[in-house]
Amino acid sequence: MRSVAINLIATAIVALSLPGAAVGQAQRPMVASPGLCGPLENAFGPFDYRTVDSQSKYLVEMAHFPPQVETLRSGMTGKVGGDIDYTLRAMPNHPRALMAMVRLGERQKSSQPPGARYPVECYFDRAVRFTPDDAMVRVLYGNYLAQRDRATEARQHLAAAEANAGDDAQVIYNLGLAYFELKDYEKAAGFAKKAQAMGIQFTGLQQR
Repeated sequence: MRSVAINLIATAIVALSLPGAAVGQAQRPMVASPGLCGPLENAFGPFDYRTVDSQSKYLVEMAHFPPQVETLRSGMTGKVGGDIDYTLRAMPNHPRALMAMVRLGERQKSSQPPGARYPVECYFDRAVRFTPDDAMVRVLYGNYLAQRDRATEARQHLAAAEANAGDDAQVIYNLGLAYFELKDYEKAAGFAKKAQAMGIQFTGLQQR
């Protein structure tokens, strides 16, 4: 069930078409955190995935997150985990890279896959610190926690996702998946219907 849920969410966020043409390199103030998950300062960026200029996004994704890395087939500069790590240090709230790191940890059966600078969950922690208002990050983190029987923490992030979701159909759909994982079937059904009404064509949630 866990691997099915991860695959459904990965499928959903592949279709993301978030804005990425802000003028200049949209950096955010750093939040120092020298603990397990490290500070956010980085040699390149970090940039908000939602607003980063297209050139910076292209440079990172071309060199470190092409399809072969996203699908975990092979790395570009070494280990797959190293390329995903680079992508997430440059753009901590890159949703597809976050899910790729989750899948890599699952495949390697490791909380910190080879090449990753931090444990898998740290990449969610870093994304939340960097962009606490990013609804997609919150819903993906909430689902990650729900799959690990950490329902109280999961609901906190899902509540934040709901508060910031607006009319983002992708977030609405993924909220449905996350609440299904929590066995809150009434809320899951509500979000499934809302996502469908907003034009989401994925049928995984409705089928479940």
